[in-house]
Amino acid sequence: MIKYAIIDDEPIAHNIIEEFAKEIMSLQKVGNCYDAFQAIELLKKKKIDVLFLDINMPKLTGFEMLKTLKNPPKIIITTAYKEFALEGYEFQVSDYLLKPFTFSRFLKAVNTVLEFKENTPKPADILSDFIEIKVDKKRHRVKLSEILFIEAQGNYCKVVTKTRNLFTLRGISDMQSALSEQFLRIHNSFIINKDMVTAIEGNRIYIGKEIIPIGRTHKHRLKDL
Repeated sequence: MIKYAIIDDEPIAHNIIEEFAKEIMSLQKVGNCYDAFQAIELLKKKKIDVLFLDINMPKLTGFEMLKTLKNPPKIIITTAYKEFALEGYEFQVSDYLLKPFTFSRFLKAVNTVLEFKENTPKPADILSDFIEIKVDKKRHRVKLSEILFIEAQGNYCKVVTKTRNLFTLRGISDMQSALSEQFLRIHNSFIINKDMVTAIEGNRIYIGKEIIPIGRTHKHRLKDL
């Protein structure tokens, strides 16, 4: 589970980020801070993986706050001022969201952080041998052993099972972080259930009648099969 906090002096910014974050099961809110001093105190008390950080705040700016931190968490800048972008990357921020931003842009920023968490313990939305998949307003409890593969389709993922297809508004990196070692990313757009592979031929994997390409940057993972 990715623990996050929001640091912004505008309450509406907190509301927008919280609503977007509710759609990503891997995110868990730790706190809301309305100035940099509150954030510094929160970081002393709580383990936080990512900060959604505004720049233009009273008393102490977001960048000035970062200068005081020895081991800051991942930072996603959220600001209305694009002129701060260059300075932001000097702090090695994970992403820079220019207000007002869309959910798809927010999801892309979060996925950047999730890429760093691929080798960490799996998040709490794994329920034993099941995973929870949200489709519109309904949450489906799906047995992991029933999943054949998962395919990224824009901002959505298609979860293909033995009996049905489920389309969820969730990035493929987010899905990957929620799955067990039974699953393997073999393409930027595909995650497969290793137990379901029936054949491998060149740069293709067969799962029953389905043919799934192997990405060039993922070939090294075939040894896991």
